[in-house]
Amino acid sequence: MALSIEDGTPAVMAKIHCRECHVHSKGSSQQTDAFRENPETNHMKIMIAYPALEGKGSPMLTQNRQFQWYHVGSYIYPVVSATAATLLKEDGFEPVWYDGIARRHTPEQFWRMLTAERPHLIVMESKTPVIRQHWKMIRKIKSQYPEIITVLTGDHVTALPVETMEHCPVDIILAGGDYDLLLLEVCRAYSDNRSPSKLPPGVWYREGASVRTTGPFQLNHDLNALPFIDRTLTQAYRYGEKWKRKTPFYYTMAGRDCSWGKCTFCAWTTLYPTFRAKTVSRFMEEIGHLIEADKAREIFDDTGTFPGGNWLRQFCENMIDRGYNRRVLFSCNFRFDLLRDEDVPRLMKKAGFRKIKVGLESANQATLDRLKKGIRVSDIVKGCKNAAKAGLDVHLTVMVGFPWETRRNAENTLNLARYLMDRGYAEMLQATVTVPYPGTPLYQEAMDKGWFACDPLDYDRFDMDEAVLKMPDMTGQEVSDYAQKLYRSFLSPRFILMRLLKTRNLADMDYLIRGARAVIGHLLDFGRNR
Repeated sequence: MALSIEDGTPAVMAKIHCRECHVHSKGSSQQTDAFRENPETNHMKIMIAYPALEGKGSPMLTQNRQFQWYHVGSYIYPVVSATAATLLKEDGFEPVWYDGIARRHTPEQFWRMLTAERPHLIVMESKTPVIRQHWKMIRKIKSQYPEIITVLTGDHVTALPVETMEHCPVDIILAGGDYDLLLLEVCRAYSDNRSPSKLPPGVWYREGASVRTTGPFQLNHDLNALPFIDRTLTQAYRYGEKWKRKTPFYYTMAGRDCSWGKCTFCAWTTLYPTFRAKTVSRFMEEIGHLIEADKAREIFDDTGTFPGGNWLRQFCENMIDRGYNRRVLFSCNFRFDLLRDEDVPRLMKKAGFRKIKVGLESANQATLDRLKKGIRVSDIVKGCKNAAKAGLDVHLTVMVGFPWETRRNAENTLNLARYLMDRGYAEMLQATVTVPYPGTPLYQEAMDKGWFACDPLDYDRFDMDEAVLKMPDMTGQEVSDYAQKLYRSFLSPRFILMRLLKTRNLADMDYLIRGARAVIGHLLDFGRNR
């Protein structure tokens, strides 16, 4: 069913501003009023869950901007969900943290856990390639336990809330990236039997057979007011990067989410169309708490782009002045244009930075411009050189499969990545096949120009196992082959020799072995016989 909007735009691709709509949900003959009277409001149990999913490996779902099934699992800490659990606990609720993916559980173990816990409310984060699995879960939950309030979050349901309301009997959708704070308000309203119409913008909910919304989500929350995450409650020990050097290893987010925020392919621009950062002083308090209370030895900040400019300079100076640069390794996501001045990576290294993850989406300037990346190819080369010279490890995130790129363009990107790796200007890379997620400008452009090689509603195929976009002179398999070729950069004799020469102790050898295991897994991720 298409919901009519005043300007005539189909609901599934519009910023929906209606106050009410009527939908019929598949798989449920009865709708639950999410804010019905609840006699047990004094002890409300909320489960934040990442149930195991059925697929071709371990799903990259938590805190992930691009979804993929991995042969060798990688478990990234969901910072926003963990913040939600902490907020709920501090407000007197009983949060239950369950990550069946990180625990390597089976789907059956999730259902046993749900039966044992019987929460009042369950919230799950979803993404396009697995949204149908979550619809199926919601239908089963509402069938077996109709009293449980079900909530979905994530970029897919933010972009297409009505679609999800139509396809499953979910009670509530929390749109936008501040779903931790929205979830707290929903639980407060439910506990107090308050009218949901008084909830902040960004909530979709049911009233009888109707679906209502409090309006478009807003990102006006003060990040400085957020509590320090309860790392014990959220089992932070289960998470970490394959490339970590030390433990305990923790994740932070200095901001939400990217100071640039214009890249047409990025799904998180759907969640965070604007950027906010904590103050340097507040973030330093958080770093200090992690070091003193949680014994952190390595931290990765998963803000889309770590703040630059004066904010970065003040942060680095504080790290040095407080001596944190000698107590913890620090890494982050970054941008090449912030590395033009070689004084920047030099200061970062002095402040305890170890690694920066930077996007090499393409070696073709026309593509970078079309993606609104805001950098030049020369920035990529210069940025890598400046960072390497300062002693920072550069982790490239490379993409292939843009629908306007030819085989020659893909070769250019492959060759640049190999050059940077072989010369020691980059220490690591990860490769992805371009997937346009609903809500992104790239998705809309693909819809408008007929670029999809499959039915754009066949969401299961958005899992990066194949190219979902048509290419001028390449098949989908050839695109995957290029991703695999990128990972083969680790196998060049020059790169291997360079890594061996940098191996000084058993810790270095362990790092090398873990890296080799990860590379083998990624080669299998894009193999022809998955």
